Formats: sequence, C-alpha cells, structure tokens
Amino acid sequence: MKKIILSIVIICSLSLASCSDFLEPKSNDVISGDALSADNLDAMTAPLYNFAWYEFNWRFNIAAGDAMSFNLQHNADYYGDYTYFTFSSSTSSLGPAWGSLYFVVQSANKVIITANSTNADETEKTQCIAEARFMRGLAYWFLASMWHNAIISEDPTPLVNNPLVNVNPMKDVYEFAIRDMEFAAKYLPESSAATGRVNRYSAFGMLSRFYLAYSGYVASDYGANPNVGTRDQGYLDLAKKAAEKVIGSGKYRLLANYYDLFKIDNNNNVETLFAFQWVPGINGNSNPGLTNGSVSNLAGLGVASAGEAWGSWSNPTYNMMSEYEPADSIRRYTTWMAAGDYYPDIDIAEGGLRLGDDSKGDGIYNIGHNVYDDCLLVKKGVTGNQKDNPAINTRNSGLDNAMLRYAEVLLNYAEAVLGNSASTTDATALQYVNAVRARAGLTGKQSISWEDLRHERRIEFCMEGLYWYDLMARAYYKQQEIINYLLAQNRGSEPAFLFDAPMNLRLDASRNPTAHKVGEIDDTTLGLPYPANEIIQNSKLKNPPVPYVFTEERITDLFN
Repeated sequence: MKKIILSIVIICSLSLASCSDFLEPKSNDVISGDALSADNLDAMTAPLYNFAWYEFNWRFNIAAGDAMSFNLQHNADYYGDYTYFTFSSSTSSLGPAWGSLYFVVQSANKVIITANSTNADETEKTQCIAEARFMRGLAYWFLASMWHNAIISEDPTPLVNNPLVNVNPMKDVYEFAIRDMEFAAKYLPESSAATGRVNRYSAFGMLSRFYLAYSGYVASDYGANPNVGTRDQGYLDLAKKAAEKVIGSGKYRLLANYYDLFKIDNNNNVETLFAFQWVPGINGNSNPGLTNGSVSNLAGLGVASAGEAWGSWSNPTYNMMSEYEPADSIRRYTTWMAAGDYYPDIDIAEGGLRLGDDSKGDGIYNIGHNVYDDCLLVKKGVTGNQKDNPAINTRNSGLDNAMLRYAEVLLNYAEAVLGNSASTTDATALQYVNAVRARAGLTGKQSISWEDLRHERRIEFCMEGLYWYDLMARAYYKQQEIINYLLAQNRGSEPAFLFDAPMNLRLDASRNPTAHKVGEIDDTTLGLPYPANEIIQNSKLKNPPVPYVFTEERITDLFN
C-alpha cells in the first residue's frame, strides 16, 4: 500500500467540488510519453484506489447499500432520504456520488489513453490498463445498478466539447461494466503488484457478483419482463466459474475471527479481494479525499472516532435487528454497539469502552436506553481514537474498507449453484455457506434456499454497502416479490424497541412507534433520479437512451 499512498501526489490537486467535473479531463502530464515506465506506471492508477472514490465512500456507499435496504435509519437526508424513499434529485449525497463515480470513470479513461500512447513495455502497459478497467467497470456496475441508464464514456474530451449527451441503456451500461471486468480478469497479474492492489482474482470475484446479478436481467429480456421468475442459466454458470477461479487459486480464505476483519491492523487481510486504500494517520479535514472519513457519519461517540462523531442518529432498524438469529452475537457485536458491550480496543487509555457503564459520568449508559437513539450504535467501521492507533485521526478511521471479500465469493458460488431451484443440497455449496456460518458461531444448514442466502448476505455484509444490490439482483427477475418485501418492512412506523447485549431485543411498551413519511414503493423506487445540477447542464439526461456502439470484441476465453 505504500506505493499507492506515495503516488497520490500525482493528482491530489484535483477537486471534486463540482459534480460535473467529470466532463473535464484532468492533467496527467506529469508522466507521459517515453517517461512512462515500469517504475511509474503504478503512480497513474494509485488515485483510483482512494481519491477518486472519496465522495462515493463518504456517505453514498452506506446510504445506497444499507439505508435504502432498511438496515440503517437516520434523520438527515444523506441517509434518511434513502431509508424512507424520499430521495430526490436534490438529496445531498446523490450528486457527489454520481460525480465520484464519473470521476473514477474519467480518471481510468485518462490512464488508459495515456498508457496506450506510450512506449512502455507492452505487458506492463496492458496490466496498467487492466487495473484502470477494473475500476471503471466497478464504477459502471454501480451506475447501472442505481441509475440504470447512464452515459458510457471511453474518452472525456468529446464530452468537454459537447456536454449535451444522451444516456445509454442499462443493458449496455451493464455489458460495458462486464466487458471491463473481463478484460481485467484476463490481463491483471496472478498476484498483486503491491499490497492492496488488485489482481486477476479480484476481477474474477467481481465477475461472480456481476454475472449473478446480470443472469436475472438477461432472463427478463433486459427488463421487459421483470417478473419472469427465472435466471439465465448461461450467466449462472459463468458466475459459478468465476467464483471457482477465486476459490481454486488458493490465495484467499476466511479470516478466522469475524471481528478481526474490521481492525486496522488487518487491512488487506487474506479475505480481502479489493479494498479502498486510504492514507493513515492524517487529518481528513485538512486532507480531503485521502482518508476514510465515513466514520464521522457512523460513530456515535467521540472517543470512538477521534472526536468528530455525529452518528448517534445512525441506528439499525427494528426490521434489521429482528433478522439476527438468537445465537448470532458475534456478527451483531461487530456491527452494532449495544448496552452491555465491552470493546477493549476502543478508548484503550481509559480501559476500553463499555456501553452501559456510567461510572465516568459521560452519559454512555444512556446510549443503551434512550428514546432518541433506539439503543444501538454503529460499530462496523468505527475504530477508536488517536490514542488507540496512530492510523486514526479526525475524519480518518484508518480502515481500508473492503469492497469485496472472500465470504461473498463463497456465497456467490452457492447462489449460482442454487440457480433456479427452490433449494439445493449440493455438498460444495453447503460447505461454503456453512463455513461462513461457522465463523459466526452458528450451526450449519442441511439445505439452502434463496431465502437462506438472502438472510446470510444481509447479516454477513451489514453496513458494508451491499444489501440493496442483493435485493435488486432478485428484482431483475422477481420484481413484485421484492416490492412486496419492501412494503412489508413497514418503514412508515418504526417500533420503539430496546436491546441489551448479547442478543436481548424487545419492544418498548412505554413508547409509541415513530411515524415516518415514506415515498412511493413501486417499480420507480428501484432506481435513483439524476442529480439536479446534472440535468440543468445536460438536458439530454431526460431523453430516451441511445444504444451504445461497442467497438471492441468481447473476451470469450476466460474459462477455457
């Protein structure tokens, strides 16, 4: 990761101030032409691991993945608008996320264009391009998943000359993302060039996710029949093969202790296939774009986040807490702080953090039982204060948050095997699902259904920004089922509840449920509006999508 951090100087002068900045190509003239070599190729791609993703990670990652799926509730619009489907083109976290994803796209495009124009070694140049295409493909997967129709761009220059551009259809955006990731899987190196950098198995892992979701979309005739009820077997097979590539490589395994996944000292551990690479130890307020500042939105206690914390309003929903099995205390403890919990690695100088202990008169007990906070706080991603670890600073958790873990690949394999069946007793699929459950201290399954996998994904990856995408992958071919699921969550009336460690969830008869205004829940809920200022600058965003013309042959020999 050291090279990634040092290389950030190349474009750290870039600004994310305007959402439409993605239309303007940024200077990469520091390294170009004959000066580009094996010694500095990695410098061009380094910002694609952090700086370009900053605004996406700052709030939107959790807003889309967890608030929108009703894992998380919050009173502010940057999370709350997603929790209650009241988002609009003016929601504060919407525009920055769109801009960030296109910043990734255009930064990757500039890397690809620059690398192609040089006389560097062909193998090294191709690997550099593959690294950029990994990032661009992931950005387009998010765009296809959340906005559906989007602008496909391989060169920012035409957009600068003419910013009035039609969007391309979701079908093409999805295929573009898949093609990019397939290129990455073919041409990235077997092993990471440096700690934290992606390799071909990172791309295969992402493809297991992409193919699995795309299988339902293809079967629906690309959205024409969203209740078709089955998935495309060809893409299910590809999802299985992609997962097998990762599993068979022997490079990854489940970390033994679930809690340890989210410790700073375990950044880039053996379970991580891809993680953002943030700069540790620096102040996030004075170094914008370089740190994992999302902790400030999540942490409810200053001692748990280097002083800047407004996450006391970031709480799990009753629906979320009801999902936990009674014995699933390991994953609950790792994800949500509750009264009675003790965290020895937070506030170490004061003997650790114990929720429910008011012996120091700091009001911490009230966090476990008060009418505002619904008795739990976010733990996952919350790492402590400066005294606990030198990597921590203001608006900087020091955590390189994983965007793809080996556990997901195992569950992707199992779901691909399940395919269109109601359940499966496939021995290998059961082995992988039960390995994930065993780490959580849970008994194994004798058979698995989609509902089993939905449950497992929701708990395993809670507060990692994934659950909404799991629901949408189902909605591509069973849309009404997912709409009914969202309606049944009854977001407009949140029960008053209490929770004590380890797993004592109960309704609070002394309080009334909290009423919330909830937007319409129908097929239009399943995608986001374009940001308001983007519509102003590009009125063609409202026009019907125009098919994209692919000029490159798709890779077909990944699994030969």
